Amino acid sequence: MYDAIVVGARCAGSPTAMLLARKGYRVLLMDKDSFPSDTMSTLAIWPHGAEALDRWGLYDKLAETGCPPTALKMRFDVGPFALVGGVTITNGGRGGFCPRRTVLDKLLVDAATESGAELRENFTVESLLWENDRVVGIRGHERNGSPVEERARIVIGADGVHSFVAKAVDAPEYNAVPPLATYFYSYFSGIDADDVEQYTLESEGAAYFPTHDGLTIVATVWKAHRFKEIREDIEGNVMRVHRKIPELAERLEGARREEPWVGTAGIPNMFRRPYGPGWALVGDAGYVKDPLTGQGINDGFIDAENLADAIDAGFAGRQPLDDAMANYETSRNERVTPMFHFTCELASLEPPPPEMQQLFAAMHGNQEATDQFYSAITGSLPLPQFMDPENIGRIMSRAAMSA
Repeated sequence: MYDAIVVGARCAGSPTAMLLARKGYRVLLMDKDSFPSDTMSTLAIWPHGAEALDRWGLYDKLAETGCPPTALKMRFDVGPFALVGGVTITNGGRGGFCPRRTVLDKLLVDAATESGAELRENFTVESLLWENDRVVGIRGHERNGSPVEERARIVIGADGVHSFVAKAVDAPEYNAVPPLATYFYSYFSGIDADDVEQYTLESEGAAYFPTHDGLTIVATVWKAHRFKEIREDIEGNVMRVHRKIPELAERLEGARREEPWVGTAGIPNMFRRPYGPGWALVGDAGYVKDPLTGQGINDGFIDAENLADAIDAGFAGRQPLDDAMANYETSRNERVTPMFHFTCELASLEPPPPEMQQLFAAMHGNQEATDQFYSAITGSLPLPQFMDPENIGRIMSRAAMSA
């Protein structure tokens, strides 16, 4: 009998298992894959996500893998000019990372097992076990293995947007927005990207993310309805976007693609109720949005901390478990809802409204405001704080005075 079974061992599941194990609970962590292995990802760990790694004693371990720091000199090209800045208010000004998931997920899995969690790789969960309308465990099998049953006080779904656990418990969904954008990306050598770069065009865009081994992710985005068209000629469609920005076309033509293209027809945007009798959801299993703002890994880290604290409060008797889990959902929603709406607005790939264009122009040449903007859109600064009318007024007034 386990205290917790965590289904899914990537960037939400492994930290949840690790934190619960560090609190003294008996935890079983399982995943359909083995590690190291890759998965579709933006790779973005923004500075506030890197702070979580630091709290867990894992920041230096990731830095030692040779992953270059990011979020210190980002570039957001809005057409007439580019905003260049970084996040200095979080993580001691050290920035964040864009690590390969083969490296990051293995590091997190190892941290979970070193903390005392039991790991089962190549394990497929077939069904949940129920007693009196309460989840009490799982039934599944290892690769080519016989079916096994395991029981726990709580089963945690950390198995992504298409979560088996969420579907098995029929977790209620709300605030749903259909997929907005389609993406394709691959890893290139020979591109001199020192930090994250983003380029916006009408109804499409491109981004660069430097990662391990001198490689750079080249990601391109279009509106979701174009998925089939783009998939028919990925290379050609990526180059057509780059040719609209001559500097990018030259860089891409001089680079070499090192891995196959990875793509998605679109990511749904939605919240799920993240708890019920004997079950909980964490990371993308409980809340997911378009990857344009790169929040997924960071939200998974923060969710893991908050869920582990809520479960501990309930199991230790400091608070009724249902109350602790309700607080987990409420605090999650309060934290992420502004970014959810902002992300959906950006992922529509519509031209920014006039007031946003005016704000971009006002920030151009104002390094303090630009850094504040990057802190807000990456999640280190609450977005409503940056968008507060008084703050926007100060930025606009300073631009007018400079003019």
